Amino acid sequence: MKTVLMQGDSITNGLRNMDVPEDLGQWYAKRVAGALELAHPGEYAFINRGISGNRIVDIYARIKQDIINLKPDIMSLMIGTNDVWAEHSRKNGVPPEKYERFYEMILDEVEAALPDIKIILMGSYFQEGVQEYNDSFLSEVKERAEIVRRIAERRGYPYIATQPLFDEAEKSGVKHLTFDGVHPDYAGCELLKNALVQEIEKL
Repeated sequence: MKTVLMQGDSITNGLRNMDVPEDLGQWYAKRVAGALELAHPGEYAFINRGISGNRIVDIYARIKQDIINLKPDIMSLMIGTNDVWAEHSRKNGVPPEKYERFYEMILDEVEAALPDIKIILMGSYFQEGVQEYNDSFLSEVKERAEIVRRIAERRGYPYIATQPLFDEAEKSGVKHLTFDGVHPDYAGCELLKNALVQEIEKL
């Protein structure tokens, strides 16, 4: 049985009960588990360790407890929006250079501790027009996604470009993609679930 760890911030957390380690939340992580269990009964176990409000530095701070000690066979990682949001809201964000450095540090340490792990990187996204965001915020979220894409390319990791998924769905008239531009509504959860399941099944 392969263990799949889904790591990130509130988008991954998905309202999970933090007091119950087995809880997968209510959003895309739970749907990934359901889809893979139906398609491949008994082949996967699932862990969700997304924490609301986390930035890249917060994940680095808990790397031992919430990644390495869990010894996953597969890990997905989506983090970046709060690195921007924390700066705009309380001047405590993570600038691009530091974001990239800490992202690489996480991957280096995880690979060293778990040499057989398979890692899937997911870029950040936003849905314009749902809530008021300034141009600087939007461009910085895109910048973090581009950093992750480059890291994935350098390391040969699968990369999920989430922004085009939301853009294309919105253009085709799909509703209920996000609650507030960032947190996925039920259609948005399906987009993320479908993309991640597809990449996991390729491994």
